Amino acid sequence: MSYTIFQSICAAALLAGSACATPALPDSSVAAGAVRDALTVRPAVPAAPSAAQQAAQNRAAAIASTQAVREPVALTPIRGKTAIARSTAYNSVPGQTDATPFITATGTRTRPGVVALSRDLLRVFPYGTRVTIEDLSGRYNSMLRGRVFMVEDTMAARKTNSVDIWMPTRTEALNWGARQIRITAVR
Repeated sequence: MSYTIFQSICAAALLAGSACATPALPDSSVAAGAVRDALTVRPAVPAAPSAAQQAAQNRAAAIASTQAVREPVALTPIRGKTAIARSTAYNSVPGQTDATPFITATGTRTRPGVVALSRDLLRVFPYGTRVTIEDLSGRYNSMLRGRVFMVEDTMAARKTNSVDIWMPTRTEALNWGARQIRITAVR
C-alpha cells in the first residue's frame, strides 16, 4: 500500500472518530537480504531420470538407430507376384467408406501410400505387403514411379480384381478415375 493511500485512509478514520496506526515494516536488513536472495543466480541441479524415463529414452534411441540403418525399399526392389487389375481412388468420406472413414481394415490411419484391395487380390497380396503400381495407360507413371504402397485396407465384398488407392482429397480421387494398372509385390 502506498503512503498517500495510507494517509487518506487514516484521515477518513480520524474523521469517523477512530484511531489510525502506522503499519509495522520489517527491518531494512531483512528486506535487503530477501532482495539479495531473490537476485542470486543459483545453478540448477539436474534431477536424475527415473527408471521409466530412462527406459523411454533407451527405446527412443533404439528406434532411431534402426530407422537410420534402414534403406528405402524402392531403391533396390526385388520383384514378386504381379497382377493386372482395375484401379480406382478413394478418400476418407463416410459415403465412400464404412462408419470409420479414417481407419483402415488393419486398424491403421489412412495416409498417402495406403491401398485397398478386393478380397480376391488379398489372397495374392495379403495385408502388410509392399507393392508398386504401374499405370498401364502411362498417364500417371511419373507420379507412381519409385513409390511403394502398403496393402492395409480392403474393398467391399462385391468388388473383384480391383485396387483402390487412398488420396487425401476428393478432387485427386476423381482425377485418378478408373484405369488399368499393374500391381507388383516388392520383397
